[in-house]
Amino acid sequence: MDTPTDLTSYIRVLKLASTPSWDEFSKVSLVAGLGIVLVGLIGFVIFAIMTFVPGGP
Repeated sequence: MDTPTDLTSYIRVLKLASTPSWDEFSKVSLVAGLGIVLVGLIGFVIFAIMTFVPGGP
């Protein structure tokens, strides 16, 4: 691992990075929130089905 080369590439990426606009941040947050809710809903549906199936928890 060549440390000076790695550090310069990290610094170059940080210089290119910018703070997202409020619109971009809100859209990303909305999509991430919807994904979390969807995964939770799927887990709840599986739990509800397994509760009513004989031999479930």
